[in-house]
Amino acid sequence: MSGTGPGRVGHLPPRYAFALNRYRHVRFSTCPKCKRTMNKRKFPLFIHVDGWGPLSLRKTCRYCPRCEFIIAHQDELEGELAYFFERHCPDLVGNDYLVLGTVRLKAWKEGAHGKGTTLGQLLDDVADFQKVLTLEVDGGGWFPSAAADKHRNTGSA
Repeated sequence: MSGTGPGRVGHLPPRYAFALNRYRHVRFSTCPKCKRTMNKRKFPLFIHVDGWGPLSLRKTCRYCPRCEFIIAHQDELEGELAYFFERHCPDLVGNDYLVLGTVRLKAWKEGAHGKGTTLGQLLDDVADFQKVLTLEVDGGGWFPSAAADKHRNTGSA
């Protein structure tokens, strides 16, 4: 696989920072990095599903163009994966998966319209993520007085 560095899958240069939002009730309307408004944008995600292998799924995500940061909501992604596998291979519903990168839109459209492609050809159109980040949410709210004083004195928001 020419052009594939250590630990890389796709042959295109890595692009985008990515995070999977595991918080069902938090939707990130602003970018956690730069605090600007995030847009909704569809990305063809390259996903490996245990027991199935690679899968390309076009998914609406939150996107910050300034930071090139994509946030996919775990509950929505898992719902779409469950819907796909219920129709194609019910035994795989709920299997572990890993979002590895994005697929070039033209290649995704060709695959979606039934033009067969080999895995090697598909990997020519896959870009791994530059960074995979973990989102942590501070619930805010009330703190016991000692914790509130500590929170106030550290300057944390």
